[in-house]
Amino acid sequence: MKNFLAKSNPPETIQEHTNKLVENYSILNAIYPELKVNWDLVYLACLYHDLGKINEKFQVRIRTGKRIENEIPHGILSLSFLNPKRLLKQGFSKEEIKILAHSIAYHHERNLLYENDTLDNEISLLAKEIKDFIYGRIPELEVKKLSVRFYVKNDRIEQVSDKKLFFEYVLVKGLLNRLDYAASGGIEVEKQNNFLLDKMEILLSEWKNENSNADWNDLQRHMIYHRNDNIIAIAETGMGKTEAGLLWIGNQKGFFTLPLKTAINAMYDRISKKILKNSFEDKVGLLHSDTYSEYLNRDYIEGDIDEYFNKTKQLSLPLTICTLDQLFDFVFRYRGFELKLATLAYSKIVIDEVQMYSPDLLAYLILGLYYITQVGGKFAILTATLPKLVEDLLRAEGVNFVSPKTFTNNVRVRHSVKVIHSRMDVQEIISRYNHNKVLVICNTVKEAQRVYNELWKVFKPSVNLFHSGFINKDRKQKEIDILELGDKKSREYGIWVTTQVVEASLDIDFDLLFTELSDLNGLFQRFGRCYRTRKFTEEGYNCFVFDGGKRECNGVGIFIDREIFALSKDVLKNINGPLCEKKKMELVRNLYTIENLKNTLYYNKIKNTLEYVKSTMDFELDKKEVKKRFRNIKSQTVMPANVYIENRQEIEQYISILSEDSKLLSLEKKKELKIRKARARSCLMEFTVNVPCHQIKGNVNQLVINKYESIILFDCKYSEKLGIQYINKSKLIETQQLDNFY
Repeated sequence: MKNFLAKSNPPETIQEHTNKLVENYSILNAIYPELKVNWDLVYLACLYHDLGKINEKFQVRIRTGKRIENEIPHGILSLSFLNPKRLLKQGFSKEEIKILAHSIAYHHERNLLYENDTLDNEISLLAKEIKDFIYGRIPELEVKKLSVRFYVKNDRIEQVSDKKLFFEYVLVKGLLNRLDYAASGGIEVEKQNNFLLDKMEILLSEWKNENSNADWNDLQRHMIYHRNDNIIAIAETGMGKTEAGLLWIGNQKGFFTLPLKTAINAMYDRISKKILKNSFEDKVGLLHSDTYSEYLNRDYIEGDIDEYFNKTKQLSLPLTICTLDQLFDFVFRYRGFELKLATLAYSKIVIDEVQMYSPDLLAYLILGLYYITQVGGKFAILTATLPKLVEDLLRAEGVNFVSPKTFTNNVRVRHSVKVIHSRMDVQEIISRYNHNKVLVICNTVKEAQRVYNELWKVFKPSVNLFHSGFINKDRKQKEIDILELGDKKSREYGIWVTTQVVEASLDIDFDLLFTELSDLNGLFQRFGRCYRTRKFTEEGYNCFVFDGGKRECNGVGIFIDREIFALSKDVLKNINGPLCEKKKMELVRNLYTIENLKNTLYYNKIKNTLEYVKSTMDFELDKKEVKKRFRNIKSQTVMPANVYIENRQEIEQYISILSEDSKLLSLEKKKELKIRKARARSCLMEFTVNVPCHQIKGNVNQLVINKYESIILFDCKYSEKLGIQYINKSKLIETQQLDNFY
């Protein structure tokens, strides 16, 4: 047994695997030497973490694939190779030895319950087996039982007992996991960001070629000046927040988080194609629940998709554009969370459009920024409006940052507002449509469908409907169509009736906006879809707000907080005519305060979520459970029954591919099948839509894909024109709020 294996497919010895960790250690240490971690402990963890695999039971299992009874997890056995007395003489403290021992023992988060007699027996066997193990990096191998003062089974280092020790442990264990997973995946643990500032200067030069006076604006210079600080900046649409965020990241590892996948995809395309351009696959990644499919669907991506996807998942790329759930789920401190937090310790995180997050996600964000700053990471919040509530919650958690600064174009007024004290009045829209671009935003799908039907009777082909109740295939086409009409260079005209799916995800510019009141923050987001970067110089109004009159607007009390709606409605009483950006920001800041919101369901949800997550014990949950809790998804993916009937032949072809077995295929054929299955699954999902879970009752017919997967065939009415409708014609599906962020 001189050839001790660490991995079996392909075969790799313990020495070879450990050498890969050491190589990645050198890369990480060279790129981020300033990271405040005990690098010596990380190095020792790399050397010793897998030595427990020398034991005969592990070697038999990895060679035969058979589970061996009473096998001790190799992380525990690896501890027997540590010599505490020698480490103490070398200058390591008792606390540091404890960190090292726990990092090694728990590096795979296995169940560490075992009988002491069984452990003692395995350690005695190891003493014999190491005679045949030679590793130059550890010339004097010995085996002995680790003292209980350094390690007690199932007694984790928790923050409640020693917060400083806890965060030191998080860094060592998290970096060990980064190095280990990268070595197992055959990739470099980090790609250095030594290019972004040069790329940004090239971008500025391109601007100057078009306009010799072009330069970084006040917002962008502010971000450059505070590159080493935690910072909050409030900037109106068109101020170049993406460039500002990239300039703040500089030549450091960076993450850009946005609330909607459509916005993330668009930013990824822009950064990869227009800023980074060449060899961007080693520079920027896209990370959300559909990453693999998005990579497959981009013809301009060159090279191995699997390798690119692996580097993205391993957080190895210098820049990552992602959703909040892909990054901030570590706040639950689940088993194995240390990897993400240790990565963020040497990263800079840009949070874009913070006002779009729901109360629970906002709570996760606040708590996440606390943890990130505790380990040395930096953050920048870039947003169009900032509720003062966010600022106060961050301070309450002890998060330090530069006082927020506002950036606006004070000489440009984009919106003139008329508040109409009634529910949505279609006649008002009809009277003002004159071969221009009109956007109508309703709070619910039901209301959007009603308004669309009435406008269709008058204008027919000039009217379009867009909401979240369309299957993915139709929704994507509608996004393309609304972007074409909403392009500021387009000379086309027409009317689009929508829900809040257009609030922040689409770069569109309409001439007139008609909208229901939701809340002040959401309302000003909707304003951003009208005269997006233009100055409004005409007489009259370009934004019309229906506040419900004596009644409430649609959706209030369901997904719009009743108290916040009332406060917003009260603020609008004094609005009539031009409304500058600075005034909008002041109104939002002054309305969304703890004093105003302390009795609202919205604020209580934030506080309750904060307390709930804090009360969760460290290492209590597993990652899969945390994903469910973090997303809090209240919708179900379904396929409308008539969509299946109309497209049955095509759908069955995709299911046939997804049912193929890969067991007997070669590695190359398996890889080909994996890609075909990914494409088939992506195509299959084009015929699906998300509906509220409570609406699934009675719809139990399943479209079986394979023995692991199925999709509900939803009994409803569906059309490309109106989207999804219930069989009960009096009640239409209202899915706009379930347009989740992932």
